[in-house]
Amino acid sequence: MKRTSRDIRTENRYDVLRHIIAESPVSRQQLAAATGLSLATVATLVGELLDFGMLVEGGYEDSDGGRPRGLVAVNAAGGALIGVDVAETYIHVELFDLALTVLARADEELRPGERDAARLVGRIAAAVADVVERSAVAADRVLGVGVSMPGQVDREGGVSVYAANWNWHDVPLLDLLAEHLPYPLHLDNPLRASTVAEQWFGAARGRGDAIVVNLGTGVGAGLALGGALHRGVTNSAGEWGHTTLVLDGRLCHCGNHGCVETYVGAPAIMRTLGELSPDSPLLHPDDQTATIEALGRALADGDPVAAQVVRETARYLGAALADLVNLLNPEVIVVSSWVATALGEPLLVEVREAVARRALRRPFASVEIVLCPIPTNPVSLGAATFALEGSLAAMKSKHHRTPAANGGRGSPS
Repeated sequence: MKRTSRDIRTENRYDVLRHIIAESPVSRQQLAAATGLSLATVATLVGELLDFGMLVEGGYEDSDGGRPRGLVAVNAAGGALIGVDVAETYIHVELFDLALTVLARADEELRPGERDAARLVGRIAAAVADVVERSAVAADRVLGVGVSMPGQVDREGGVSVYAANWNWHDVPLLDLLAEHLPYPLHLDNPLRASTVAEQWFGAARGRGDAIVVNLGTGVGAGLALGGALHRGVTNSAGEWGHTTLVLDGRLCHCGNHGCVETYVGAPAIMRTLGELSPDSPLLHPDDQTATIEALGRALADGDPVAAQVVRETARYLGAALADLVNLLNPEVIVVSSWVATALGEPLLVEVREAVARRALRRPFASVEIVLCPIPTNPVSLGAATFALEGSLAAMKSKHHRTPAANGGRGSPS
């Protein structure tokens, strides 16, 4: 799709604001150097963001004998953003100020097999209302809500196109949510959300080529190539969890056999545990979260069964990551999401060894493989940045903000 001048202006606003949030306070000269934009363009964009109330003047700094340089800082109280992380086992919602500091959180646990779209929408809406109430933020200060849904999504249409673990097809999610929530709404998936969060605040910051691997019930890989989020033609890039790892292997929800997800996702790890030790007290057959957390604790205690399960999981994960190393030659691979958090560094040690055995020497020598360093939920943080970008695209002037049509959909991010 051809970018318009408005698209480019929105992207430039977003880029400038991203650097200000990360470095606040900062001079216009520093922003020009960091973004590659001209000083005149930066000055214009900063002026707009000041008008919008997103920035404040932040004093001065010396400039090597010249006139002191004016500094600008993010106006944390200039608005609020909400990020929603919907996964197969939970809903996690966070409300942020404009400095992307968390002001309130809410959690909803989802039961296995809870797939009804109307019920799920009601629970998302309730959790969003909860964080607004807890934060005591006025509703008219909420600039937007970013919603991350697993699987393939149509961002512009606000549709969950395909969610394999729920067997969803073409669910008009944002239209359903708009019946409950009065805020501009923005949809994407956790691969994109977690990658943006890592670019802003995590291990991918300042890295041109990065891969963010989400290990949860489902599995995928967010891609940042040449410093930009890579979406693909239909916003479907990153479905690495549905690439074939074992010919004629385990049956996947997507209908194929031997997908990466069937060997390294949470249900797959449960299956491996059951195969290695059917009577293990670590196995909670109807609760993947409890099983993975029990594995993590047992691993820390030196349990040999837990170590064997993690070693077997890392063997498959390392082979699949070696393919990404050879194919994309990234600077960093960030292993993220709740399974990675629960299994931690012991999993990563095994994964690094497995990748080293299979990746080509030169690209492997250039890649760092790390756990997600972001202390808050990276998916809800990334989802909030989509709402931020949408608000930047919609703003018209200092006194008038017009959300994009259909609940804020269609902003270019």
